[in-house]
Amino acid sequence: MKKLVTTTVMAASLSVLSLTGCSTTTNGGAIGVDRQQLLLVSSEQVLQLSAQSYNKNIQEARAKGVLDTNKAQLNRLKGIANRLVGQVGVYRPDAAKWNWEVHTIKSDQLNAFVMPGGKIMFYSGIIDKLNLTDDEIAAIMGHEMSHALREHSRERLSREYATQTGIGVAASVFGLSQGQAQLANLAGDFGLSRPHSRTQESEADQIGLELMARAGYNPQAAISLWQKMQRASQGEPPQFLSTHPSSSNRITQLQALMPKVTPLYQKSRR
Repeated sequence: MKKLVTTTVMAASLSVLSLTGCSTTTNGGAIGVDRQQLLLVSSEQVLQLSAQSYNKNIQEARAKGVLDTNKAQLNRLKGIANRLVGQVGVYRPDAAKWNWEVHTIKSDQLNAFVMPGGKIMFYSGIIDKLNLTDDEIAAIMGHEMSHALREHSRERLSREYATQTGIGVAASVFGLSQGQAQLANLAGDFGLSRPHSRTQESEADQIGLELMARAGYNPQAAISLWQKMQRASQGEPPQFLSTHPSSSNRITQLQALMPKVTPLYQKSRR
């Protein structure tokens, strides 16, 4: 039954996807990221939604007195961001004109994120607890900036819309019961949404690695960063249950890319 439902979801989803075109948000760069993306939702819609969420985060952090409390740390991050932003034109020229922002939240969390349009947030814990070098910070920041460049949030919203539409079509056409529809949702999550999220994470690793190398940050720091994260995140879930690649797989993939990005780093240093 599970196989039947999964096949039904896939078929219905494909019927939705066949009505739309695919495109890509960035150039390939030296790494060669050229995957076609499903983009049903407009950039303007995503930016409007994300701006509301971003402003709410800023207001709440400011009200709690945890926003940008360490000026030296904030200036350090801004300096790194400026060098990385100088390289984004390789992937998309328009991004150099975005209103890029960097903020910090005082927290023990090992976390950082980006909002569409180039709004970057670092939690102080990831810098302090892991004792990050500038190169390692550049690895994280380049990764987060890459999510914005590739418009991964827009793509995920588009795929969720397509998947849910497909499930709705399947439920009405094939007369799925409520329990079967729930199973279809679960199958869609593990079979479509989560693997796709891991694809996005891998893309962000690749693009971020090139950005940091071009900006003069040692790409080997991306490996030392994830080794630190691996030690700090014991007990991480199995990869198939996670929206992120496992740390060991991530490190292996980054090592394989070093021959492509090391010459870019060496050139930037000259």
